[in-house]
Amino acid sequence: MSTDAAVPTVRGESPGVRFATAQGRWVLLACVLGSGVAFLDATIVNVALPAIGADFHTGLASLQWIVNAYTLTLSGLLLLGGSLGDRLGRRRIFVVGVVWFALASVLCGAALNAPMLIAARALQGVGAALLTPGSLAIIEAVYVEEDRARAVGAWSGLGGAATAIGPFLGGWLIDAVSWRLAFLINLPLAAVVVWVALRHIPETRDPHAADRLDWTGATLAALGLAGVIYALTEGPGLGWTSPVILVTGLGGLLMLAAFVVVERTSSHPMLPLEMFASRQFTGANLVTFVVYGALGGATFLLPIQLQRVLGYSALESGVAFLPITVILLLLSARAGALAQRVGPRLPMTLGPIVVAIGFLLLGRIGPGSTYLTDVLPALIVFGLGLALTVAPLTATVLAAASAERAGIASAINNDVARVAGLIAVAALPVAAGLSGAEALEPAVFSDGFRTATTIAATLCALGGLLAFATIRRPAPVAKPAGAAEEAPCFHCRLDAPPQRVQGAARAASPN
Repeated sequence: MSTDAAVPTVRGESPGVRFATAQGRWVLLACVLGSGVAFLDATIVNVALPAIGADFHTGLASLQWIVNAYTLTLSGLLLLGGSLGDRLGRRRIFVVGVVWFALASVLCGAALNAPMLIAARALQGVGAALLTPGSLAIIEAVYVEEDRARAVGAWSGLGGAATAIGPFLGGWLIDAVSWRLAFLINLPLAAVVVWVALRHIPETRDPHAADRLDWTGATLAALGLAGVIYALTEGPGLGWTSPVILVTGLGGLLMLAAFVVVERTSSHPMLPLEMFASRQFTGANLVTFVVYGALGGATFLLPIQLQRVLGYSALESGVAFLPITVILLLLSARAGALAQRVGPRLPMTLGPIVVAIGFLLLGRIGPGSTYLTDVLPALIVFGLGLALTVAPLTATVLAAASAERAGIASAINNDVARVAGLIAVAALPVAAGLSGAEALEPAVFSDGFRTATTIAATLCALGGLLAFATIRRPAPVAKPAGAAEEAPCFHCRLDAPPQRVQGAARAASPN
């Protein structure tokens, strides 16, 4: 083990790691592969759902839980995972998260039935909540200040490549071997991450981290979300007036209300509610909730529509998503530059509306549809809308917070996006009439999918209107007396990550 990894450091006590050095490349490799494992798994699972459902002879509700069990523990514990890294050591918590995720992946691959897979997915989410914020936190803490922007850019771009590979790799593994291999592929990647991290990443902590962790808030958030999601998912089967549904649903709402009270009164809150006093910050997160809710629910249903109704193989349905990823990779940076020139209001208004048009086009997909004339045009419009939305939205959230709170602002926005998807995967099928034993029958599912895409389109259009009503161009930052004049810059402080991000601050943006 190298000596630079053996000595715990805090920022300011060591010269840091240079990006262009051998150690800098090793650090980047570990962080990209670590977060990439989680990104890869998330994209693979959606493609694998029809195969899992067929293997276990299960209905739509179980498929919803396979997705939501993971998102539930991840979203409930994400901010706490960042706090643990700041306090106990970012490398330590990152490695624990990777090992935890790998062991849970073994359980997923070995699951004998749907309940076992759901439980293993929940454990996977815990591991992801530990490793996801740690990957970016390590980059911000380890690299010298002038190299951080370059390192974050490389991390983001390579992470996007992992997301792009996911559907294709997952589809190939499912068709060639089994959906189980889609989980077991995580093991060799995790082994490489742990070896590189222990050998090349220096330990860092935040000397300003709170002495106490917000365990009460984390518990209330996780249990509250679990109660609400259980009621939404199982309500159609058990009946909305069933005592179990009423107790879990109302109990979940009460716990979420208690969570707000705890965060408002705590001296060390996991979620600083005073940040929502900013209209810009609140508006951007409302747009995130609405748009990412629509995205999460509809993209859960789309692979099932392609495979169950159009007869695509797992590989074909995975490849079908590639145009979206290519468009995002090519145009996201340009959309961010556009927002910097004209302000975020215009792209954040038009982007969700274009996504809504894409959803309406996706709703036309049904029996007899072809990829070139029906699926591809819809996905291109959909991808263009996303490209116009994602980068300006993320930048607006960060620009609405002070430099010292840029990290926690990103973490909150990430969690808002995940919670929105969590709720949508539970609620959108119900709203579209997809419930019960016949929900996965091709004719029934196709009708429900058309309704779901209409609902998703309506939500995205609402997101555009919300952006128009709440988002404004931030005022230029005041310059010190005697400083040279510059043209106003929308998110100047995003040119490099903040020097110190406190609390539970480190998480990737939701894109």
